[in-house]
Amino acid sequence: MPTAKSEFDDLHPCDFYEPDELLEADQMYTVYEIARLLQGIEPDAELDPETEDVLLDWAIPWIIGNADDLVVATPRSDDEPGYYGVAT
Repeated sequence: MPTAKSEFDDLHPCDFYEPDELLEADQMYTVYEIARLLQGIEPDAELDPETEDVLLDWAIPWIIGNADDLVVATPRSDDEPGYYGVAT
C-alpha cells in the first residue's frame, strides 16, 4: 500500500553511481561484488543470505540499466559466476 511522503523524516535524491565511478577500469566484478560496492561495502565482505538478496535487488537493475557501459565475461568454468566490467 502506498505511503504518504509526509510519513518519512528524510527524502533523498535517487542517485546511482555511473559504472566508471564505481568500478576500476582494469577489473572485472561479479554481481555480488557490484551489489556490495553500490552500498559502500567492501566487495569481499561476508553477508548473511537475506542481506545479500536485498543488495542483489538493487544491483541487477543497475547492471541492466548500465548495460551499454559494461562488458561481461563468459565464466571460466560452469561453477563460476559471470563477471562485469567497464566497457573501454
